[in-house]
Amino acid sequence: MRKTKNISLDTMVTDFILLGLSHPPNLRTLLFLVFCTIYVLTQLGNLLILLTVWAEPKLHARPMYLLLGVLSFLDMWLSSVIVPRLILNFTAASKAVPFGGCVAQLYFFHFLGSTQCFLYTLMAYDRYLAICQPLRYPVLMNGRLCSILVAGAWLAGSIHGSIQAALTFRLPYCGPNQIDYFICDIPAVLRLACADTSVNELVTFVDIGVVAASCFMLILLSYANIIRAILKIRTADGRRRAFSTCGSHLTVVTVYYVPCIFIYLRAGSKSPLDGAVAVFYTVVTPLLNPLIYTLRNQDVKSALRRMTAGR
Repeated sequence: MRKTKNISLDTMVTDFILLGLSHPPNLRTLLFLVFCTIYVLTQLGNLLILLTVWAEPKLHARPMYLLLGVLSFLDMWLSSVIVPRLILNFTAASKAVPFGGCVAQLYFFHFLGSTQCFLYTLMAYDRYLAICQPLRYPVLMNGRLCSILVAGAWLAGSIHGSIQAALTFRLPYCGPNQIDYFICDIPAVLRLACADTSVNELVTFVDIGVVAASCFMLILLSYANIIRAILKIRTADGRRRAFSTCGSHLTVVTVYYVPCIFIYLRAGSKSPLDGAVAVFYTVVTPLLNPLIYTLRNQDVKSALRRMTAGR
């Protein structure tokens, strides 16, 4: 919490300096190449999934794969909001970000990230209906309803991002302007505010931490019912296929939600571990998503083989 200061307009900062990730100078070139490679592979992998879902009639007609396509689209944009700016920190380029650019990055980061949160919950609900209500599934989750739910997730994400950006940058920033982080994110930016940040910290805890935790609990509840239904399947092959379908999504959810909750339920933390955890769910997870779904999902693998064979 900060005490309010008397601030004149000419002391307000016009840009921020992103200090990036702490690293030994001799590793700068290596880290530059590593993150460049991660970014390129993330874009190519998610684009491949997106094209596969779009090109294969059997996939884009099913809500599960429509949601997977939307997830790949989100991953491509989320990676583009974070990684290029991170890569610049390993070059001689200026680390200054205009005030408006910092606002935009924080908005899009939370817009896309929260939309992804809601999408994971929808994917769990879709799997719950498919396995626990198989006979009613075509009625309960059709293409039109799936599109409406996805649009609702985008709208909710946009509202969330707008609220967070507005609340964060309504505060005065009069210096210093160095953000000890690799992106303009709420906890790091709030440390520079020249005003009381207790309300913002409370909103961050409730709106991000509790919402993320609630979505995660809903997903776990869905999977508790799914596992119970799978165990009732009589054939071993049927159980294996059901677990395989759900395993990909559950793996992705775990590697996304656990670091996210770790960061935002500890908004006041200044631990150096926070940066590494944030890199994992903002940079590495979008790379892992297409790999996880490709390696574990038989339908996607079959569609990819047909695409590469030209059939």
